[in-house]
Amino acid sequence: MSNYKDNDGGKRGLDALSSLCKRRGFIFPSSEIYGGINGFWDYGPMGAELKRNIRDAWWRFMVQDREDVVGLDATIIMHPRVWQASGHASGFADPMVDCKDCKKRYRADQLCEEQGAKLVQKDGGWELPEGVKCLQCGSANLTEPRSFNLMFKTHVGPVEDESSATYLRPETAQAIFTQFLNIYATSRRSVPFGVAQSGKSFRNEINPRNYTFRSREFEQMELEFFIRPDEAVELIYGHVVTMADNPDLDGEPQQDWGWEVWHRYWVEQRLKWYRSIGLPSEALHLYWQKGDELAHYARACVDIEYEFPFGVQELEGIAARSDFDLSQHQKFSGKSMEVFDDHLKAAVSAMDEGAKQMFEQRTVSACILRGKSLDEAKAFCAGLFEGRYVPHVIEPSAGTDRLALAILCNAYDEETLTDSKGKPDVRTVMRLHPAIAPIKAAVLPLVKNRPELYAKAREIYKLLRKEWNCFWDESGAIGRRYRRQDEVGTPFCVTVDFETLDDDTVTVRRRDSMEQERVQVSSLVSWIGAAVRT
Repeated sequence: MSNYKDNDGGKRGLDALSSLCKRRGFIFPSSEIYGGINGFWDYGPMGAELKRNIRDAWWRFMVQDREDVVGLDATIIMHPRVWQASGHASGFADPMVDCKDCKKRYRADQLCEEQGAKLVQKDGGWELPEGVKCLQCGSANLTEPRSFNLMFKTHVGPVEDESSATYLRPETAQAIFTQFLNIYATSRRSVPFGVAQSGKSFRNEINPRNYTFRSREFEQMELEFFIRPDEAVELIYGHVVTMADNPDLDGEPQQDWGWEVWHRYWVEQRLKWYRSIGLPSEALHLYWQKGDELAHYARACVDIEYEFPFGVQELEGIAARSDFDLSQHQKFSGKSMEVFDDHLKAAVSAMDEGAKQMFEQRTVSACILRGKSLDEAKAFCAGLFEGRYVPHVIEPSAGTDRLALAILCNAYDEETLTDSKGKPDVRTVMRLHPAIAPIKAAVLPLVKNRPELYAKAREIYKLLRKEWNCFWDESGAIGRRYRRQDEVGTPFCVTVDFETLDDDTVTVRRRDSMEQERVQVSSLVSWIGAAVRT
């Protein structure tokens, strides 16, 4: 949880954090020498390492440590039909409103929210409630809310006309769906299995705000986990495990789980990972979207939220998206997205006609209640009886930049100490988890005018550099060097002193407690490694 909350909507806390981030090389305004460009940020040496460590930790947890997930690295620009099939070309929009007096532009739902009101949906559009005013000039002379598509449009090739128009991707997920058949054929995985991808996405936000939280260029880390429809699970196993059956979500996933259990499993997995990289449980919240908030294709969606200085906001959404995405691409491309399931075919072959008829009656009725037509419901059953179906999907989708901001907010601390003369002294420290800290250890020679001590320090620095990103600092008093490392979140400072030359030990100082202990140089890599891997 942020250690510097205040009473001004988090502005003072964000100002302190952004000042440190610029001073210590975490985050810079993009194109700053030209006045900057709103909604775009550059990550400096410390920020680049932090984001890389976040991505690596996510990839290790989601892909490398599992047998049922593979990866993808797809292009940012895709065929424009992708965005027609996904619905982004026609429906990926936010409501925009302008002040007619001062010309200030807002996202209408955010403008209402900041004044304790709620935007009204009416006749397929939006309507501002009474009393909503411009935050800049106080005028109530506002335009009617209108739809604004968030995708960045571009052109492919030398001619700029509608035939060459496409978009920068607003999410990474669609490439996983369009490449599903290739991945399924080449990865030698069977349903249930997942495909993970991280990368850049772009959304032309109406009102970027709250530092890096809402930006126009950002990174996502997304998983599409493909599962059998519950009807296929029932045919194969004779039952479908639901949450009412109290499944063990901490154990290994089970083949007879239904979509509800898979969804809850991934919620728990994501919470587990956030805690593992240092975000405290008490600062994380689950928001279960209500029925009228869900996308029309979603059966459930949970937002994992974090207590930012400016309020509780979303870090990640975990959605049960049914078979919507693959079915849409099947419809628009004309390519079947069905998989053949040997276990399903074998189970159906063992059924008698009476059992099949009863199953079909129940399934058709249930499908119609979920919005499918009679023909679609019957085609679905026919496919199941042949061992075929379009997989359903659970989607955990996280924002890398939002997570980096949450981690920085959580880590930032100002600690009042008392110096040797009894005077109060404020220490600014970034309490980053060692696993994601940009620098794992700093090596500090106590003095630089003793050749043998300096050479020994360089030797230790090169030893540690083989394992992690480390920092060499030989300038200034040792206390000032410690403080510089505190501000970039370095968990350990290794001081090479005169005692090192006698017994081959070094002083290791812990960032958070400032405690120091002597460690043998021969044990240093394993000593630091144990803490970094925790």
